[in-house]
This record gives sequence, structure tokens and C-alpha cells, in this order.
Amino acid sequence: MPTIAIVGAGPGLGLSIAKVFGRNGFSVALVARTKKKLDSLAAELSESGIEAAGFAADVMDRPSLAAAFARIKERFGGIDVLEYSPASHNPEGGAEDHVGGATMTTPLNATAENIQPQLNYYLYGGIAAAQQVLSEMIDRDAGTLLFTTGGSSLDPLAGPPEFGNIAIATAALRAWVLKLNQVLDGTGVYAAHVPIFAWIGSGGPETQADTIAQRYWDIYTKREGAEHPYDIR
Repeated sequence: MPTIAIVGAGPGLGLSIAKVFGRNGFSVALVARTKKKLDSLAAELSESGIEAAGFAADVMDRPSLAAAFARIKERFGGIDVLEYSPASHNPEGGAEDHVGGATMTTPLNATAENIQPQLNYYLYGGIAAAQQVLSEMIDRDAGTLLFTTGGSSLDPLAGPPEFGNIAIATAALRAWVLKLNQVLDGTGVYAAHVPIFAWIGSGGPETQADTIAQRYWDIYTKREGAEHPYDIR
């Protein structure tokens, strides 16, 4: 049975992606920081007949991420699909302006100090997650890596000015994924970027996680192109 590892799994898009792949015969490994949340998500998937388990790790803590993937491989064997969509990151946990927990910084207030944590989280976290599976995928000449960001990674004007530092970090991840797709072209390993231009769950059916998640199955099965924007503007 193939396995998908979802890094940044939560009750929204991550759970919906897990359901789509699970209904199509995949086992599901859920990775996030909170074990209690992961156990709840895994239980919900199991009730639907999907084999699933949670593995607690923090993408900012590289040894914990590597340890989680070691446990995934012990439980499920090889990983066939990696989906990386970490929740927004607030490195300070304070009362500054934020959306979804992400500290926001305008370009006028951008500094190396408030950009670097976002780079550590989005770009370096994404690379670290990929490193857990990429060499084995290349050896097998088979595998898929999907990376999710907000729409400002593709179009910086899509979000408010306060997304300045987040847009920089997610744009950097986007650039790396597109270059990864380039070097993997012609192999059995496929990498793609999914920028989402929507506040998930904020409106009609087109904003709902279940609707968006179906796009991931389409990308996985068709394996065409390096980038697949989900744009409802």
C-alpha cells in the first residue's frame, strides 16, 4: 500500500488531502507539532477506513523531523508522496499583528531578524522535509513531492503589505521547488508547487478544504507542470 506523508497536517486542508489519498488506497502519515491533535486526526481517518498514524515533530527542529520520518518508515515502509504545507509561523508567539499565528511585517519594517525565522520555517523546513524522502525516491525512480504556500509566493500583491516577510520566505520555497522540478525532469520523481489564492473555508464551495484537496489528487495523477495555482480571484 502506498503512503503519503503530510507535513503540517491539521483539521483543514491537511485532513482533506489525507481523506482524498486515503480513499484512493494510500496509508497516511500525519506530521505536526502536537501529538494530541495528530491522534485526533488519525482517529477520524481510521473511522473512515483509512490507515493513518500521527508523528509529532517540529519542522524548525531538524532532528525531531528526521526522527519522525524514521518512525514513519518503520511503520509504513517507503514514502511515495510528500505533501508539505506547514501552518503559518509565529516565532515570537506575542501579541503583534498576525493572521493564523503568523507574525506579519511590512516591507518598510522588514529586517534580517524578522525575515530569517520565516525562511527557516518555509524554505529550510521544506528542504529538510524533502531530504527525508528524496534520495530514496531517486533510487526507486518513483515518487511525488508537493509543496503548498499562500498565493503571495507567486504574486506578492495578492496579500496585504503586512505579508512582506512571509511572501519573501514562501517565494524562496517556490523558487527551490521549481528548480527541483527542473532537475527531476525525465526521472520518475515529480515535484510541484501549489500556491493557494483563497482563505480556506471562508466562503463558498470553492474555498472549502475538501474542494481544494481534490486538486492535489489531480496533480498527483497527471504529473504535468511545475506549478498549479489554485486561484479563485
